[in-house]
Amino acid sequence: MSSPEPRVPSPGCTRILGIDPGSQRTGVGIIDVDAAGRATHVFNAPLVLLGDGGFAQRLKRLLDGLGAIITEYRPDEAAVEQVFMARNPDSALKLGQARGAALCAVVMHDLPVHEYAAREIKLALVGKGGADKVQVQHMVGIMLNLKGRLQADAADALAVAITHAHVRASAQRLGVSAREAWSRK
Repeated sequence: MSSPEPRVPSPGCTRILGIDPGSQRTGVGIIDVDAAGRATHVFNAPLVLLGDGGFAQRLKRLLDGLGAIITEYRPDEAAVEQVFMARNPDSALKLGQARGAALCAVVMHDLPVHEYAAREIKLALVGKGGADKVQVQHMVGIMLNLKGRLQADAADALAVAITHAHVRASAQRLGVSAREAWSRK
């Protein structure tokens, strides 16, 4: 059985993979951004990591699942949400390990990685860093002209990709790197 043809970005577009790491579900979202900064939805889904085996098997499912998506959709860049400090140290550790597996999947495909804190993502999409998940989901739907309710993890991943698209566009206008554009005070 032959593998399907890879889905490549439209000419003149940059394809951005957004990742919202999780130890049970990892959100994945992909957008294409044209030269004018318009974002178009390409793909989104939660990678469900629960199943047979222990935590190490979840990390393998994450690594393999992201690898397959990267191979199929051929993104140009990746943006990953940074880990926030959880109240439960065990949960924070597992989330950090899932984030590490996601980063490994990305760098194994030689993609540049950009990282954003949850507050930065909420600020970029909603205009306030303390926005709730429903507000983020709503804005993702509006910005990408999507109908219906988005799955929370996939919506968060699309929000990461949109944030990177905004920062990237600002950086290009300023003639600086994406990180410099975001961190100027």
